[in-house]
Amino acid sequence: MTKKKTTTPLLRGGQGGSSLKKLRTADARADDSGVRRTVLPGGLRVVTEHVPGVRSASIGVWVGVGSRDEGRTVAGAAHFLEHLLFKATPARSALDIAQAMDAVGGELNAFTAKEQTCYYAHVLDEDLPLAVDLVTDVVLRGLCRAVDVSVERQVVLEEIAMRDDDPEDLVGDSFLTALFGDHPIGRPVIGSIESIESMSASQLRGFHLRRYRPDRMVVAVAGNVEHEHTVELVYRAFGDRLDPVAEPAARREGRFRPHGEPELHWSHRDSEQAHLAFGVRAFGRHEGERRWPLSILNTVVGGGLSSRLFQVIREERGLAYSVYSGVDTFADTGAFSVYIGCQPENLGNVAGLARGVLEEVAANGITDAECARAKGSLRGGLVLGLEDSASRMNRIGRSELSYGNHRSVSETLSRIDAVTTDEVTAVARTLLARPFAASVAGPYRRTRDLPAAVRRLVAK
Repeated sequence: MTKKKTTTPLLRGGQGGSSLKKLRTADARADDSGVRRTVLPGGLRVVTEHVPGVRSASIGVWVGVGSRDEGRTVAGAAHFLEHLLFKATPARSALDIAQAMDAVGGELNAFTAKEQTCYYAHVLDEDLPLAVDLVTDVVLRGLCRAVDVSVERQVVLEEIAMRDDDPEDLVGDSFLTALFGDHPIGRPVIGSIESIESMSASQLRGFHLRRYRPDRMVVAVAGNVEHEHTVELVYRAFGDRLDPVAEPAARREGRFRPHGEPELHWSHRDSEQAHLAFGVRAFGRHEGERRWPLSILNTVVGGGLSSRLFQVIREERGLAYSVYSGVDTFADTGAFSVYIGCQPENLGNVAGLARGVLEEVAANGITDAECARAKGSLRGGLVLGLEDSASRMNRIGRSELSYGNHRSVSETLSRIDAVTTDEVTAVARTLLARPFAASVAGPYRRTRDLPAAVRRLVAK
């Protein structure tokens, strides 16, 4: 039996309580998606989704700021700041924060992406007030003390070293640089050794004060929660940060301007395997008519055990253990890529086979059977991936920040079902005719040491 929540008014009497009641009546709404939304003063958006049958709650404070918003000299600032804010607030030390969450068996963490940062907690439903208080305290009042910057700088440098020790992660970052050049989207979220070593506490403090504004934030909460109760908790947590004049910031649109042509990058590693990532610039997330055909194309090419790449390279020839394709989507551009890890002596053969798979799809499209199978895979993955409150919180937080609206699961499934084989084929022909970029990590010191088939991927 689900325990019934009792909502205790957090604002009693006076203009504050009255204003919040008006907001709840006027701005909170329920639509077919099951998501309810309230815009608080200052443009802060609160979105919730009640998930029946769970006893958990997940909260995320989403900030529309990521590595794309950094200048070259402060590359990695958004990620560095994400680490730093957990070190101390005026009311709590890092240990206080950790102990408070450990005491309720919850999870508290954050992540930084190209266009957004999210601070989140996953707790029992009865501990939602604590989670809201902790997460907002970190996001709004985290201190950027010089002593903490010195300590956390070393942690971030260790994270860069860990990335460099994982060739799959390394070629992933290097591929986006090869594809987008010195554009901020092409730079690693984590930054570089040089930028992290030179970043100061005042730079990070300024980044925090300028960028972390309520109008650029979304508080997303999912689980065994009530919308009105959640809004009251958030209203109290933000307090005087809510400027009554401000409106929600417009969704990020962007206008991608390429910085040069796609290139071939490589990193020398004395490794037992060679790692290859290659692909093309794709579509932005607001090009909705091509979003789902691209997802189906990705599934057919390298999204599962029956995909063409997996069957040709692993199942039929045994030339790789890991082979797959993927899609990265940003406001105004994106990337479609293939990753393969294999023995160095097989890299040329593998690169040729993978390119052949893409050329075949571009020339002849996909079959109706492949399209149907990919739809089933996407449908199942979508629904099964939303079985817990954390996944639901992620979905509604991203949707509000990226689109400003919410599509129900049923609507999304219908949109997937509506894609035709011809639409997927048209997207394949458009996309795969574009210039390729590639990144390699392995025992290659010079460009001429790379297999000819790899160099031909990006031949002008």
